Amino acid sequence: MKIAVIGTGYVGLVSGVCFSDFGHEVTCVDKDPAKIEMLEAGKVPIFEPGLDALLERNVEAGRLSFTGDLAKAIEGAEAIFIAVGTPTRRGDGHADLTYVMAAAEEIAKLARDYVVIVTKSTVPVGTNRQVEQVVRKANPDLDFDVASNPEFLREGAAIDDFMKPDRVVVGVQSDRAAEVMEEIYRPLYLRDFPIVTTDLESAEMIKYAANAFLATKITFINEIAKLCERTGADIKQVSKGMGLDGRIGNKFLHAGPGYGGSCFPKDTKALARMGQDAAVPMQITEAVISVNDGVKRRMIEKIEDLCDGVLAGKTIAVLGVTFKPNTDDMRDAPSLTIVPALIGAGAKVRVADPQGRHEGEALLPGVVWTEDAYDAAQNADLLVILTEWNEFRALDLKRLSGAMQTPHMADLRNIYSVEDAKQGGFTAYDSVGRRGWVAATET
Repeated sequence: MKIAVIGTGYVGLVSGVCFSDFGHEVTCVDKDPAKIEMLEAGKVPIFEPGLDALLERNVEAGRLSFTGDLAKAIEGAEAIFIAVGTPTRRGDGHADLTYVMAAAEEIAKLARDYVVIVTKSTVPVGTNRQVEQVVRKANPDLDFDVASNPEFLREGAAIDDFMKPDRVVVGVQSDRAAEVMEEIYRPLYLRDFPIVTTDLESAEMIKYAANAFLATKITFINEIAKLCERTGADIKQVSKGMGLDGRIGNKFLHAGPGYGGSCFPKDTKALARMGQDAAVPMQITEAVISVNDGVKRRMIEKIEDLCDGVLAGKTIAVLGVTFKPNTDDMRDAPSLTIVPALIGAGAKVRVADPQGRHEGEALLPGVVWTEDAYDAAQNADLLVILTEWNEFRALDLKRLSGAMQTPHMADLRNIYSVEDAKQGGFTAYDSVGRRGWVAATET
């Protein structure tokens, strides 16, 4: 089957590459000439483990190509996926659908034969109906269907998520569209992965409901972590005890500096706004947004406490600034709140991150980028672990503490323990949801 994918951002590129690996003929289109030139040269503009090799394999096989010409991309295509950005609209929390509607209108003007227009972007409930209206207005004679096919890709594990999904959600209005979508996902049907075929509105809502629920789990455990600090409980033990309950599960129960990334912040805000517009306030989701903002502020307070209440003039080494490991994505990362606050208070910030510099240089002006954790720690007054990259999980703590001016650690991902910090030569240590500020000289 011939497929066109509009947008070569995270969702569009991963989807296009994986569809081609299913055996389909895929053309990815983007208006950014620099991205197309990079992709045609075999270079991937995002960091996603394994994506570069998969892209190369399918380009060599002749199944995958890239172009800036939309007419060329959709010629003969039986399905056209819209995978453009839907950022939060400034001022009101709505998802900005400008790019989605523009893509739909362009498709309508260029398409000639029957085609299924599939929205892969995350869009509010009712958007696919609007897409249908835009297409019909632009080209009343076009024979087409609209489908909703939200993505559920975890950055850092996107290829496995696409190839071995928990489920695929497809919203359609006709048997004809359902057959096209079934053919696209045939490799997954044959391997008995769950395919949920439903109506357009339900498919759209599934995406938002799932992300809001996961954001709620993260925020809930962060609230419990704060209570643990006040009562002497250990959040790691609490999370383990909760997670063993099959009704709850152990995923997304790791206390830390709050959720970030391209999905949870944007989608919780959009869901809250949908609820307000429908006069059905999403009170839990609204509370999640508020609490998550407070979690980030609480991390700043922890850092300040470990600097004896004074950040001005202190040198702080920050390990990790991407919103999670195994990605270069900085969107709504906790670091974008925490690091500027430290700099604003007069601290000097040194950063080490395996992939964060690519986007971070523009987003975090004023920081000093270093090669690794040991370089960042030189003469520092505090070490902050902000993203749990694997290379930060087995650091030589004695080497780190020995290089620091004041060996204090804020372990905001609970990688190490008080005992680890003591044995590593740190004189003060704090984490999230475990016993409070601890001097390593205590017994």
